Amino acid sequence: MNFTLWLLLSFCGLTLGQEGLPETEVTTETGSCFPDMCKFLKEFGAMKAKLEAVETNLKEKSEAVEAKLKETESQVLVLKQKEALKVVFSAGILGDAAIGPFNTPTTLIYTRVITNLGNAYNQNTGIFVAPVRGMYYFSFFYHAGGGHPVGLNLMKNNQVVVRSAEHQSSNDWNDNGGNAAFVELQQGDHVYVQLDANQHVWGSGYSTTFSGFLLHQV
Repeated sequence: MNFTLWLLLSFCGLTLGQEGLPETEVTTETGSCFPDMCKFLKEFGAMKAKLEAVETNLKEKSEAVEAKLKETESQVLVLKQKEALKVVFSAGILGDAAIGPFNTPTTLIYTRVITNLGNAYNQNTGIFVAPVRGMYYFSFFYHAGGGHPVGLNLMKNNQVVVRSAEHQSSNDWNDNGGNAAFVELQQGDHVYVQLDANQHVWGSGYSTTFSGFLLHQV
């Protein structure tokens, strides 16, 4: 824009400067220079329009690239957050003695924490609390004396998910069992192992265990 203005001013100055020339010289100069100047200005205007179009196109492309970059950064951040969320736990029961029988259903508290990545399992209550909505896998195993019945339930909130049980037997000195399930949980759902009333298990950190992990978020 400044260059165009300069050209126009220069041209005007040239024209004004010619006012002091003889008429024949003015006619000669105008006839030889003015058409060339007009042609130049037209070409310059066309070039300027093309440059402006290129600038507009580059600006639009730059904005599109910037928007795509922000979208990619956002996706990477989400993936990093998902990658950072790892939930895995496994725990057993300390001691080497019978647990139960009790008069009411009782939540087993697995106090020997083997691993608790994500800190979703509470070793003081025996309850796993889902940190996020997702698909989880849980398993439990037990050892018990054959002289007493065994009844264990994997619980989601207050509902039985799966169960493992063994009848009392005078000919069987010990029993071993367990079960497992894939469970879809909402954030804040509770999962725990419940011992039935009037049942028992043998407390052992190596054979009576409760484990689980997050497969993926949903």
